[in-house]
Amino acid sequence: MSIFDKLFKKKDETNVSMTPVLPQQIYEAGVLELQDVIAPSALQVAPKQLILGEKIVRTFFVISYPRFLSDSWFSPIINMDRVFDISIFVHPVDTAQVLKQFQKKVAEVESQINVRSDKGMVRDPMLDTAYQDLEKLRDDLMQAREKLFDVGVYISIYGDTEDELDKIESEVKSTLESRLIYLKPALFQQEQGFTSILPIAQDLLKVHSKLNSSPLSSMFPFVSFDLTSNKGILYGINRHNSGLVIFDRFSMENYNSIVFAKSGSGKSYATKLEILRSLMFGIDVIVIDPEREYEYLAEATGGRYFNLSLTSEHHINPFDLPIPREDESPEDVLRSHIVGLVGLMRIMLKGLTPEEDSIVDKAITETYALKDITIGSSLKNVEPPLLSDFELVLAGMEGAESLVQRLSKFTQGTWAGFINKPSNVDITKKFVVFSVRDMEDELKPVAMHIVTRYIWNMVRKELKKRLLVIDEAWWMMKSEDTASFLFSLAKRGRKYYLGLATITQDVGDFLKSPYGLPIITNSSIQLLLKQSATSIDLVQTTFNLTDEEKYLLLESGVGEGIFFAGLKHVALKINASYTEDQIITSDPSQVLAIKKAKEEFLASGGSSGANVV
Repeated sequence: MSIFDKLFKKKDETNVSMTPVLPQQIYEAGVLELQDVIAPSALQVAPKQLILGEKIVRTFFVISYPRFLSDSWFSPIINMDRVFDISIFVHPVDTAQVLKQFQKKVAEVESQINVRSDKGMVRDPMLDTAYQDLEKLRDDLMQAREKLFDVGVYISIYGDTEDELDKIESEVKSTLESRLIYLKPALFQQEQGFTSILPIAQDLLKVHSKLNSSPLSSMFPFVSFDLTSNKGILYGINRHNSGLVIFDRFSMENYNSIVFAKSGSGKSYATKLEILRSLMFGIDVIVIDPEREYEYLAEATGGRYFNLSLTSEHHINPFDLPIPREDESPEDVLRSHIVGLVGLMRIMLKGLTPEEDSIVDKAITETYALKDITIGSSLKNVEPPLLSDFELVLAGMEGAESLVQRLSKFTQGTWAGFINKPSNVDITKKFVVFSVRDMEDELKPVAMHIVTRYIWNMVRKELKKRLLVIDEAWWMMKSEDTASFLFSLAKRGRKYYLGLATITQDVGDFLKSPYGLPIITNSSIQLLLKQSATSIDLVQTTFNLTDEEKYLLLESGVGEGIFFAGLKHVALKINASYTEDQIITSDPSQVLAIKKAKEEFLASGGSSGANVV
């Protein structure tokens, strides 16, 4: 007999025992079994409850059901934010034996109805209803449309104190009694009750109610607010039932996601956690980082980090040409690229008149022609022109004086260092970050547009699973051309196995753009974290939230919110392991502590290539 078995053995007739687990008992037993390891330190059996170590447990059974059980009536109990266990025992009943009992019961009810009728008494609706129900059920049983079962439902609740246990009991009872379902405590049977809810399939209470197939099906236990799939990464914990929210964005109708949250609510933390876990599944990740938040993550994971600024050593030439795929014609690719460049010039030059638009389009075409790149060229192994080449062509065209003057600051002025040189960035690593924090605010939309176009050209070269993260996307929504391009990425990315993750805190600015709502609707995964009072009404309208969900977002803590996947959504709590937290944290105090630890490590003679976590 194991120590666990000894714990459940009564010591006297009072049904109250206290058997501590002593090392000597385990030693005398000779074998340390699994039961000995998981058994509580002590067990006290009382008439109304058990004390398991430091916890108190109380077991109840369902004694009565209403005439009809609605679908998912068990859902409020299963999704209750409490610690409890439920066991449902279903024992099939022999139909032939039941039909004999039914025949006798039907005769009794019919006799009562006839007696009341003979005495001239008023008709009893309860008897009539019971007679109709019995007859219908008997017909269903005889025709094998229904079966009958003995069903036992046992619920064990846990607490640290009796007051807490009484409060939980009241909550459970009121929830069930509002549906005309009544509970009773297993008085003087708490030991049998607790054993019955253990995952060992032993029904020791044997308190059963007879239910046919239809009401029994309404007791199906898996009715919780579950939002998960069989594969993917862990996004967080389901706050309804502490389940896991696991999803693979690449198994959904599109691979895009969007995150809305106020500053400091954990949106970048959640995104970096997803990036870290995606990298472990072999997904390539590219990030456009406006605040230099992803630098340490790139360093820790062996990725590439490009800091783009006016004096940066990293350059991207917007005239770089994409290499056509096998299913694309060079002519279509060149024309599409020229249209994109006209949009870029519209951003750089603060808008174009229709006449200027036509001049720019013609000048770009002639600029490529200078490098022998024309309609019909193969676009392979060609040397692309620079912005200064475009300026030279533009200067020789009539009516382009204003355009040349506005363009000069990008080719000769302080802004020439970034945009007027050949590209020298390599994004073949598994994780690549482009930081634009040190770029002038006036140039950030231009830089983000150039970077995203460059990434898009690289993505089209090779078909592989990729995730493009655009943090503080409201920068791109400020211009119609950049917003339009972002929307085209959201729509066309699926064809190239690209998932677009859009993150922003300024909901108003994002939705002011005509492309804001379409980007949201083209995102299969949506994450709403803590919202500000000024934007919550707009968020509620956009996502069709209930008032309860609205207040949940207002009152959520850091890393808490609502996770949408398709038409379903659940309350989410984002959790990271200690190591993950040390890598992705944006908390200034933690960042400083990590930097200090690294400096001390290097000062003590540690390798500069090592990561200190």
